[in-house]
Amino acid sequence: MGLTGKLVSQIGIKMDGDVFHEIFRERPNDISGMCPGIVHGVDLHGGKWGTVGSVIYWKFTHDEKEMVAKEIIEAIDKEKRSVTFKVIEGDLMKLYKTFKFIVNVDTNGNDNLVTWTFEYERKNENVPDPNTLMNTCLIVTKHIENYHLAQPN
Repeated sequence: MGLTGKLVSQIGIKMDGDVFHEIFRERPNDISGMCPGIVHGVDLHGGKWGTVGSVIYWKFTHDEKEMVAKEIIEAIDKEKRSVTFKVIEGDLMKLYKTFKFIVNVDTNGNDNLVTWTFEYERKNENVPDPNTLMNTCLIVTKHIENYHLAQPN
């Protein structure tokens, strides 16, 4: 079995897909207010919000452990509503040689589909695939959706 992997999961949302994309593209620091039980802080460590090359530092809970991840925005595609984050430091780098998060929103009328893609290389055969981390991202997606659906128009 190889050490490189790709994990993809999709989840439908009822909120505006453009707004969901904008949150990850330009204001991920708002996510901690939308799901405070999971995301505890998102800080800019370099660059400008919403620009390729910016460095973002995340504090979050995963598998009942507080963790951190420093990521660089590697790519933004406004037309495809996609943002690629490459992890460069933090707890995930203890298990993985490389790790990328790609979050993408496809919109078809009122139907919005969020696709999370992980591309990674495990450090060894004993490192599990990041299935529980994917579940955490899907939960965060639903928290963001619920937060926005509860807001008055």
